[in-house]
This record gives sequence, structure tokens and C-alpha cells, in this order.
Amino acid sequence: MRAMVLHQQRQPLTLEDVPAPKPADHQILIRVTACGICRTDLHVVDADLKEPVLPLIPGHQIIGEVAQLGAAVTGFEVGQTMGVPWLGSSCGQCWFCTHEKENLCDAARYTGYQIPGGFAEYTVANARYCFPVPEGFSDLQAAPLLCAGLIGYRAYRLVQDRQRIGLYGFGSAAHILIQVARHFGQSIYAFTRPGDREAQDFARSLGAAWAGDSSQSAPEALDGAILFAPAGELVPAALRAVRKGGRVVCAGIHMSDIPGFPYSILWGEREICSVANLTRRDGEEFLPLAARIPVDTTVHTYPLEQANQALDDLRAGRFTGSGVLVI
Repeated sequence: MRAMVLHQQRQPLTLEDVPAPKPADHQILIRVTACGICRTDLHVVDADLKEPVLPLIPGHQIIGEVAQLGAAVTGFEVGQTMGVPWLGSSCGQCWFCTHEKENLCDAARYTGYQIPGGFAEYTVANARYCFPVPEGFSDLQAAPLLCAGLIGYRAYRLVQDRQRIGLYGFGSAAHILIQVARHFGQSIYAFTRPGDREAQDFARSLGAAWAGDSSQSAPEALDGAILFAPAGELVPAALRAVRKGGRVVCAGIHMSDIPGFPYSILWGEREICSVANLTRRDGEEFLPLAARIPVDTTVHTYPLEQANQALDDLRAGRFTGSGVLVI
């Protein structure tokens, strides 16, 4: 099969012919049709995340058709459309796993990081960590739901009882979550890179109550905020933007150091918390919800062999919405 392979961090991926994988007893062989491009892929390639299993096929927002079932797999059918997310396995026995918090399992392994991912024509995945894709989504539109959607939804659940929500970084996850928030009658305030008028216009087109850059102040105090941009200096900015009792959620897997800030902007029972990875429950809740709303993802497509260009475009902020490789 053809695959884009990472041999060394901070180096481009290479297009190669490699042996197609075969499913173990508990795995599904998937013929990949689309794979979303995520900022976490950048963190892997750029060495912000330090423990990849190299050589590596990146990609963890995978959509494809079941091509073969492992001997122990039940409940799925050949030809069924499946989604494969970031969380690829966990131990199933620790306290976290037995309390529906397998996202925190110390033995967890991740797709496109320690497990070969979806920048390829085929991949295998543990059947327990795959999700059937609801009807109504094309493969291209479904791909961003598998990480931008799922981890974004996990972050959103921490502010779902708030009315005025700030989103710092208006990329793939934010353009999905604004549709969820608007569905539930909440107001979204979008903060973008300084001078990024295109992203601000995009946020307004999706119903943002206000859009500006991260150096600006929202026109009114926020009840909560989610940070998708991996910039630690935005944490004090978000704390200043939320009212007393407000919550700031850090949703990225990697963030630059948070600078010191005065206690006065944390006082008043403001909170800072983080979101790590995702659970299977997140997928079971969010994907049907996305179909009911329905969430309409804006996608920019690239052929498999242009994965490096897609990653570079994401790094430079050259598109709004989500980037997706067409396999």
C-alpha cells in the first residue's frame, strides 16, 4: 500500500510503498478513504510530543470501510463505514479504565503516534476503539469529527452550562463546536490570531456573537472559555475575560509555558482545567449529536501525496475549517 511515513521528527514525511497490515484477532482492517489533519499531527512531526514509535504513519481522524474482521471481532460488518480516533487502546484494568476515564490510562496508546495511523491506504485498529459513522455524513465531512469534534466536545462539556463562551483559536475544533453551542442557544465569542480577518469572518458566518483577535477584549464578560490555540500566554488573557466563577478549559495536548499572572485574575472562584484525549463515551455521545444538529464541517482536501503541504498549510493558518487527506 501507499503511505506517508515519518522517519525522523522535524523532517518531512516520505511517500512509500509498504506492506499492508493484517488484522489481529481483536482488530479491524480498514480501507482508508479520508483522514483529517490535526494540530496534534503537527506536534508529532515537530517534536512537541516526544514519544512516537518511529518509523510512523501519522493520522488519527480516520474514516474508511471495513475490509476484514479479526477472528474475535463481532458487531461489525465488512463494508461498514467506521471512524478511528486518537485513543487507540488502554489497559482496561486500572482505576481510570474501570471508571470510564480510559483517556487517562498510563498504558494508553494513540493512533498516529504509537500505533500506525491513517495517512495510508489501509490501517488496522482495535475494534473496541472504533465508532460507526452515522448516516448523513460524507467520508470527507466525517473525518474532522474524530478528533476536532470528539476532543472538542469533551472540552465543551466542561462549559456546556455556560451562556457566553469564548473560543481561543478558531480552527477545526472551534468551527465544529460553535455549531453545537448555537444549537443549544449559547453565544460564542471567537478569538483568532492577530490580524486573521478571514477566520473572524468565518466565525461570524457560523453565528459568532463577536469575533476579534486574541489581543482584544470581548464586549462583555464571558462565563467560560476554551483554548484550542497552543499558546500559554492566552491562559491569563482568558482568565481576564471570564467573570467570577468562570472556567477556562485548556483543550490542547501540548501548550507553550503559561506565564506568571497575578492572583487577582484567578480569585473569585475562577477555574483553570485541562482536557486530555477522549473516551469511548465521548464518541458514543457526540457522533449521534453531530448527526442530529447536523454539524456541517468545512473541509479543504489534499491527495495523500500532498500531506506535507497540508501540514504546512495548517501550521501557517492558510485555511479555515478542517484539512482532510483524500485517500
